[in-house]
Amino acid sequence: MRIAIDAMGGDHAPAEIVKGAVQAAAEWKDTVIVLVGDRERIEPYLAGQAQANLEIRHAAEQIGPDEEPVRAVRRKKDSSMVVAGKMVREGEADAMISAGNTGALMTTGLLVVGRIEGIERPGLAPMLPTADNKGMLALDLGANMDAKPEHLLQYALMGSIYRSSVHGIAKPRVGLLNVGSEAAKGNELTKAAYELLDKAPIHFVGNVESRDVLQRTCDVLVCDGFAGNILLKAMEGTASMVMGALKEEFTRNWRTKLAAAIMLPGLRGLRDKMDYKEHGGAPLLGVNGLVIKSHGSSDARAVKNAVRQARIALQGQLIRSIKAEISGK
Repeated sequence: MRIAIDAMGGDHAPAEIVKGAVQAAAEWKDTVIVLVGDRERIEPYLAGQAQANLEIRHAAEQIGPDEEPVRAVRRKKDSSMVVAGKMVREGEADAMISAGNTGALMTTGLLVVGRIEGIERPGLAPMLPTADNKGMLALDLGANMDAKPEHLLQYALMGSIYRSSVHGIAKPRVGLLNVGSEAAKGNELTKAAYELLDKAPIHFVGNVESRDVLQRTCDVLVCDGFAGNILLKAMEGTASMVMGALKEEFTRNWRTKLAAAIMLPGLRGLRDKMDYKEHGGAPLLGVNGLVIKSHGSSDARAVKNAVRQARIALQGQLIRSIKAEISGK
């Protein structure tokens, strides 16, 4: 396997990206890691850490976090993100990972890597934390702000295949994000989507309310990108507030500090449960190659876990399975 990593994307690039790539290359000798980016900026972080399965592909440009996605991808042909996308399209890499500009990565997936035939709108599918630590795959959580019922059907099919191929769930439960559990609830989009999902070759369990998401009432949560992104940001904000409040309370005086010391293992477990670094990244499902979006503030651990995630998806032949399902062959 060859996995291209955008070494210039993310808040901590290239230092943490390179560090994570080095760790991944050391652990998985059967996988070639290709760092794509400015060679002069990458090499200092590789000093004394040369490995046979770690390479550099020079790319002179990079796409910044605030650049307009379509314009940046079209104009910066030699940017690290676009070059990594071209490697996937041309078969030089089996997957690409980037912690860079989300909109630019979506555009790279569409314009450079290309869509799977039959897929109208690729979806961003991160894992949401759940109380049982097994997580819930949700899509679309921000790739597209508008959707049609047919798009939600495609998300359901791709999400079900992902959970089966990557996570080994034999019969993934698929739910539809809605304002109520009753079949007749929702807006025109969710009502029409409900009918399609109910007839689809998936294990559809009906509507799921946002308050039940953390209880893992389903394995795949389907929604449009607008509602999904609001759900994601609300969860991130809540987790940040809760952890911040706990830290403030446990450092208030010597008694609370003592209590914190006793509860430290449990608190660490709670923190890890809500930590995006554990999942590595979100696949962009529906493009004709494996594209994984890592969190913008990814550190070395997140990058390494993204490589692990890519390896499992490749071993499970995720893209081939999605193509077969969508084409009916």
